[in-house]
Amino acid sequence: MKFFLDSAKIDEIRYALDMWNIDGVTSNPRHVLASGKSFLQVIQEIAREFAGTDKPISVEVNPHHTTPEAMVAEALRLAALSPNFVIKIPATEAGFRALWTLHDKGVRVNLTLVFSAAQALQAARLGATFVSPFVGWKEANGEEISHLVREIVQIYDNYDFTTEVLVAAVRNARHIVEAAVAGADIVTAGFEVYKDAFDHPYTALGLQRFAAAWDATPYE
Repeated sequence: MKFFLDSAKIDEIRYALDMWNIDGVTSNPRHVLASGKSFLQVIQEIAREFAGTDKPISVEVNPHHTTPEAMVAEALRLAALSPNFVIKIPATEAGFRALWTLHDKGVRVNLTLVFSAAQALQAARLGATFVSPFVGWKEANGEEISHLVREIVQIYDNYDFTTEVLVAAVRNARHIVEAAVAGADIVTAGFEVYKDAFDHPYTALGLQRFAAAWDATPYE
């Protein structure tokens, strides 16, 4: 399974690359806003960090676009800025039509804001590179999420689709594990989610006990 960082903060991205060897980045308008920088400034800054690698950076089109033509036009402009960019398009009727056009033009698309297996099926049919089911948002709304990723993975296996399942809105280590058990290709999570997921209080306790034993034992 690949780990992507869900962030547009360059310090978090650098840390995640250096310490965790993350496999890619996903961003959205809320992350860009949190970075405190302009949209073009921040995505180009991220692109420079990934230059010379094949690690993908998901960059979202303007969410105000409601027509396929507008989505495609902006997607083409963004894709031209970096070979690492994968363009995030929403799972709307206009978004699906834009996906179809962009796939035919050789532009990689991350079909985002997916909340059903039916949406994921259409995304794969039309050639999405990634499909992003949002598990945390569904769970926060009181919806059951355990079957969503499993269903998408099973459908893709049934028809040998090449679209990768990128589980998004991951809120905790349990979500990461459940995505892996379900057979997802990728999870994308925020900086603090990974920090918490890679830690455990018993690990710290065990180190304290071993350190005390080490200190009490002659070395030679």
